[in-house]
Amino acid sequence: MKKTVDISLPVGPVHPLFKEPCRIKCETRGEYVLSAEVELGYVKKGIERIMRGRPWQEVMFLAERVCGICSVIHNYTFIEAVEKISGITPPERAAYLRVIVNELDRMQSHLLANYSYCYTIEHETLAMYILNLRETVMDQLELITGARITCSYIVPGGVRWDLPDEKEESLRVALDHIDSELRRFVRIFETGPFIALRSKGIGILTKEAAEAAHAVGPTARASGISVDCRSDHPTYQALGFTPVVRQEGDNYARIMARFEEVFQSTNLIRAALSRMKPGSVRGGGVIRAGAIQYRAEAPRGELLYDLVTDEYGRILEIAIQTPSIMNTQVCAHEMLTDAESAADITSIFISSDPCIACTER
Repeated sequence: MKKTVDISLPVGPVHPLFKEPCRIKCETRGEYVLSAEVELGYVKKGIERIMRGRPWQEVMFLAERVCGICSVIHNYTFIEAVEKISGITPPERAAYLRVIVNELDRMQSHLLANYSYCYTIEHETLAMYILNLRETVMDQLELITGARITCSYIVPGGVRWDLPDEKEESLRVALDHIDSELRRFVRIFETGPFIALRSKGIGILTKEAAEAAHAVGPTARASGISVDCRSDHPTYQALGFTPVVRQEGDNYARIMARFEEVFQSTNLIRAALSRMKPGSVRGGGVIRAGAIQYRAEAPRGELLYDLVTDEYGRILEIAIQTPSIMNTQVCAHEMLTDAESAADITSIFISSDPCIACTER
C-alpha cells in the first residue's frame, strides 16, 4: 500500500531545545509521525584518528575530551583498560575514590538530562530547580578533582590526590542537601498533571524492541532490561550494587529512572566513604604491550574501549563505542516512528538523553 505523506518535517540541526546540533528528519501525516531518521555529522572530531600513534600520557587527556558532559567515564574507562593490559591494580582507597568521582559525574549528567526534558515540555520552573541542584554536584567535583569538566583525576595505578577529611565532610553535607532537594523536585514531577500529559504513554519503547535494537543505559532499563556494566565491576560489587529498572518504557519512565539513579549514586558514594580506610592512592606501574576490549557504564549506558598498545605505551589502535550510537537509532525507529503527535518529537528525543559529542567522537 502506498504511504501517504503530508509533509516532510525537519527538526534541527540547530534547535533551541537541543544541547548539540543534529537533525531529525520526519515524515508526517497530519499530526501522526510516519517515520523518523536522525542525521548526524555536524560536530565530527575524528578523535580516534588523532589518538593513534600517541603515547598513553597524551591519549589520557584526549579520551576525556570525547565528551564534555560525561568526561570522567572516558578517563575512567581508558585508564582501567590500559591497567588491565599492564596488570596494574590500584590501591583500595583509590578504587573507592574513582567510584565517588564517577558517580558525581553520573549525577550531574542525569540532572542535566532531566533539566533538558523539563525545559522541552516547557516546565521551566522545575527545569531551573534541577539545573541549580546540578551546580551543587559540580561544586563537589571541583572540590575533589580541582576541575569541573575535564578533571584528569584517574591515572594508572590510582588517582591524582587523596580526599582530605574537611572535603569529605563537605561532600557528606552536599549529599544530604541533594537528597532533600531532589526528593521535593521528584514529587513535583510525579504529581504534575501537565507533566503527565506530556510524558506518560508518550514515546513508548517496548522491552522486545529495546532488546532487538541493543538499547543501553537508562533508556533500556526504563523498558524493563536489567543491564548495567557496574554490576560486573569488582568495586561496585563490593558496594552491593543492583541496577534501577522500570517497566513502563515511556518518557516518564526514562526521566524517573534517572532521578532514581541519582539517589542510587548518593547512596553508593556514602557506602564508598564508609568503606574507605587510610592509605595510599597512587600505586604506580608501567604500561605494557597488549590488546583489550574494556566496558564501563557511562551515564547513558555501555561504553566500550577497544585498544592496542605497544611496548613503549603508545596507542596503536583504538575504537570507542558510545551508548548514544544505539540509543539514537532506537529512538528514531522505535520511539519516534508512529508517535501520535509531531509536537512530541523533541520531548521523545530528549528523553533518550542523546549525546551527539560522544556519538560523533
